[in-house]
Amino acid sequence: MSEVLLEPVAKRRPPAAAAPLGAASEPYVTVIEPRSGWRLVDWREIVEYRDLFMFLTWRSVKARYAQSAIGIGWAVIQPVISMLLFTLVFGKLAKLTSDGVPYALFSLTALVPWTYFSGALNDSATSLVSNANMISKVYFPRLILPIAAVLSRLIDFAIASTILAGMMLWFGRAPSWGVLAIPVLVLLMMTTAAGMGMWLTALAIQYRDVKHAMSFIVQFLMYAAPVVYSITLVPEEYRLYYAAYPMVGVIEGFRSALLATRPMPWDLLAVSTASAAALALSGCLYFRRRERIFADVA
Repeated sequence: MSEVLLEPVAKRRPPAAAAPLGAASEPYVTVIEPRSGWRLVDWREIVEYRDLFMFLTWRSVKARYAQSAIGIGWAVIQPVISMLLFTLVFGKLAKLTSDGVPYALFSLTALVPWTYFSGALNDSATSLVSNANMISKVYFPRLILPIAAVLSRLIDFAIASTILAGMMLWFGRAPSWGVLAIPVLVLLMMTTAAGMGMWLTALAIQYRDVKHAMSFIVQFLMYAAPVVYSITLVPEEYRLYYAAYPMVGVIEGFRSALLATRPMPWDLLAVSTASAAALALSGCLYFRRRERIFADVA
């Protein structure tokens, strides 16, 4: 019975036999059936639920800082504290290369997109579990939940970007013409977060181990990306394979655009874009495939 409520397809069937002339006609019978098969996003349905989508996005922002003394200041504190820690450990003690720029600026340029990605991934991966009560009571496009979580983190990203701009002024670094590619890089990191988020949240609502493993997953993904080290440490013949992890292209693109450490790595970005697109497509297909059981296991 729960599948009937998940994603209804209403079909109006006429009565079996026509009523005699002059007699009261029987009402049409509405049969509700679940959809099956592999399906992508029903954009028309998303548009119909746009008010709910906007409400959930704004609710994610407010709930994140509710009853917090610092409030939205955490969007600044998190990347700044990480920058100071990484500068001390990896810049001063380990003396990792920073492509000729101060290590504090080198690391912050990577931490701003990374902080967005990690926060969006965490929120989207737990979006179904966090809204289990709503899922089991009413129908709406479930895909709204992970996408709203990804969009809500853009406010934090915008605030952290102002701190990065101030740091660039402090160190006297001017961005290159590659700054025009920033919107593409932002779209790429959003696509990556949404794709991985759809995979993880569809798994997490059935296997709660995913929720407990998120801290390890995010930590692993951070050290797998060139956040604290330069991509020059990766042998050149392996860099295109390395760029299959989409955040590699995003971080190197931000450093090229803002710090002008090297030309825009279009080859890395091409591989990262293809990988992010495949991740988003497969995540969406898997999410929509498992959507019919969400109310049963929530």
